[in-house]
Amino acid sequence: MEERQIMESNPPEAKKPADRTDTMSFLEHLEELRWRIIKGMIGVVIGVAIAFIFSDFFIEDVMLGPTRGDFFMYDLLRVDAVNFELQSRRLPGQFFTFWGTLFVMGFIIGSPYFIFQMWSFVEPALERREKKKSYFTSFFITMFFFVGVTFGYLILVPFALQFFAQFQISDIIRNDFDINEYFGSVAMWVIACGVIFQIPVVSYSLSKIGLLTPEFLKKYRRHALVLCLIMSAMLTPPDPISQILIALPLTILYELSIWVSRYANRKRKKELNEAITGVSNTE
Repeated sequence: MEERQIMESNPPEAKKPADRTDTMSFLEHLEELRWRIIKGMIGVVIGVAIAFIFSDFFIEDVMLGPTRGDFFMYDLLRVDAVNFELQSRRLPGQFFTFWGTLFVMGFIIGSPYFIFQMWSFVEPALERREKKKSYFTSFFITMFFFVGVTFGYLILVPFALQFFAQFQISDIIRNDFDINEYFGSVAMWVIACGVIFQIPVVSYSLSKIGLLTPEFLKKYRRHALVLCLIMSAMLTPPDPISQILIALPLTILYELSIWVSRYANRKRKKELNEAITGVSNTE
């Protein structure tokens, strides 16, 4: 009799978790974003302060390290390296390079806290989670960013610098590079790699809201492989070894994105099913 009453009763409605952002207006969302950015920038400022304290190390060993022919990565990569000649052609050139280097290093050092603040703002639009899972997700975003930055500095920068240092169209033209151009290029390559390595994170986010599927990624796998080869050809000298070293991790990231998309879509379908039926299923 009891089972019959349960079967005849209507399925219970799924309870929506409490979320303070549901009642926030557009201006309140902007205010929330403003404070998130301010808090994140505090982490960057602390990172800049740390970079300033150790400025000699970051300038001489980190920023200018790849300009020396005895840079340790050249031996590991089997690159026949030459010293990279730099000049300061503008009056404030070294001043801007000094503080620019400290800001970039400070941003990288303070990026975990900055990323956590940005993700804490975006996360409620994707799913409802407890705060400890926000730390978990922010950790993976930061990890992929650091892996990309490390890859850019240790792999891409040495190949690119030595290619441009040794490329000449005439023997009467000497390669003397401006320090500001050097800093801008190195910073762009390193940060760009950190952003490119966020592909799995982007795949998860888009799949979580239903805009991306693993079937779509599989369908265009060949196109993505060609794109990876084109990007590696644009970022590296025209030799097959350096192009493979760049294309290989990009291809691995794409394959990882397919797996991440599959996981996110399976999780999304499970949550939708729970919301419709009111029954919680454990994997």
